[in-house]
Amino acid sequence: MNFYNIGKIVNTQGLNGEVRVNSVTDFPEKRFKIGNVVYAFLNDGSSEKLEIDGVRKHKNFILLHFKGKPSINDIEYLKPSQLKISENELSTDDLKPGEYYYHQIIGLDVYDLDNNHLGQIKDIMSLGPNDVWVVGRENKKDLLLPKIDQVIKKVDLDNNQIIVELMEGLDDEN
Repeated sequence: MNFYNIGKIVNTQGLNGEVRVNSVTDFPEKRFKIGNVVYAFLNDGSSEKLEIDGVRKHKNFILLHFKGKPSINDIEYLKPSQLKISENELSTDDLKPGEYYYHQIIGLDVYDLDNNHLGQIKDIMSLGPNDVWVVGRENKKDLLLPKIDQVIKKVDLDNNQIIVELMEGLDDEN
């Protein structure tokens, strides 16, 4: 089964079994909901299935409480760990037209309008109003592409490729 990252447990919160989570999901209100099951992947390579029975926001964190973990002693070992959901939890209903999960985009080949291969998407940065797709290139610095309609012309998941229009100033190495 494949798992997808939704956050990281960075610390405990208080004495009543809450953990602080840095969210890395576009859908925190759907992923961090009472009754949802998440998996904590610990640094020692083990993982644990957890059911959320409490959620609240505090500053820039999401605070979670898990069923059967009433005190700090029950959750201390979870920090730090990656929180993930199983592939079964993903739903394309979450996505609007033109939206994609990160794992769908990372690894795709990038071509310009003249069918020149530019590189491969290696990372996605969330920077305010739109994401920036990072294209790894051979013997060149990374190409940063804003996820806007003027640049990203076509995402073809079936053929594992993205067609882009390089606006002036995007690729200073041309």
